[in-house]
Amino acid sequence: MKKFPLLITAIFLSFSLLLTACGNNATQEEAKKENTTAKEETTDLLAKVKKEGELRIGTEGTYPPFTFHDKNGELTGFDVEIAKEVAKRLGVKPVFMETQWDAMFAGLDAKRFDMIANQVGIRPDRQEKYDFSIPYTTSAAVLVVHKDNKKVSKFEHIKGLKSAQSMTSNYADLARSYGAEIVGVDGFNQAIELLRSKRVDATINDKLSVLDFLKQKPNAPIKIVATHKDASQSGLMFRKGSDTLVAEVNKVLKEMMKDGTYQKISEKWFGQDVSK
Repeated sequence: MKKFPLLITAIFLSFSLLLTACGNNATQEEAKKENTTAKEETTDLLAKVKKEGELRIGTEGTYPPFTFHDKNGELTGFDVEIAKEVAKRLGVKPVFMETQWDAMFAGLDAKRFDMIANQVGIRPDRQEKYDFSIPYTTSAAVLVVHKDNKKVSKFEHIKGLKSAQSMTSNYADLARSYGAEIVGVDGFNQAIELLRSKRVDATINDKLSVLDFLKQKPNAPIKIVATHKDASQSGLMFRKGSDTLVAEVNKVLKEMMKDGTYQKISEKWFGQDVSK
């Protein structure tokens, strides 16, 4: 009689252990599936983009002639047209998500968009964390001051002076290297406005952007006083692990350059091929 309760207890314990083991196995399987899904989304972003039928693109919308709003309020610019053509050739819809420059990288990290089209300079520290397409523009930095400024004629002269820059841009780094005091701005237009009103002494920016601005507003009281010796290259930027999408975008960019589409867009905005 005493053995019967012991037998019941043994059976109960065995059944409990079996349920626990099954539960653990189920949990492990679920975790494995989640990890696999996350890995697939990272390594095959191209498939995800094509499945959803859209390419989400981060851009400023305040940086003419690359990405800005025209007189009708439509988003346009060199980078916008390049990104649209890339999406078209991928067979998906371009969805532009406008974001301030200083929040753009965080937006890419948070997967708000799939790539950035905003003249992002290709440099080693960024390449450690992000993937880039092949370069699609090459340009040099220029030093811009007010027309009344007779004291600044080269980069070395901005030491101790106020320079309007987007805080995390290549141009802010360049201004810092010459000892300038950085005044943070949201984009190109704000930097030029501060310069026009003499609230800053200078700004360092992309030569193509400044030339386009002066073409549109020849009476603006600003001038280019120096061009930096080092040219920089920009590329479309992606999260690390976006290998399939980057490879396909590179293929598309090369096709655009080969068949003359890129040159047509480039000449429309700058009058020349800006890939070289």
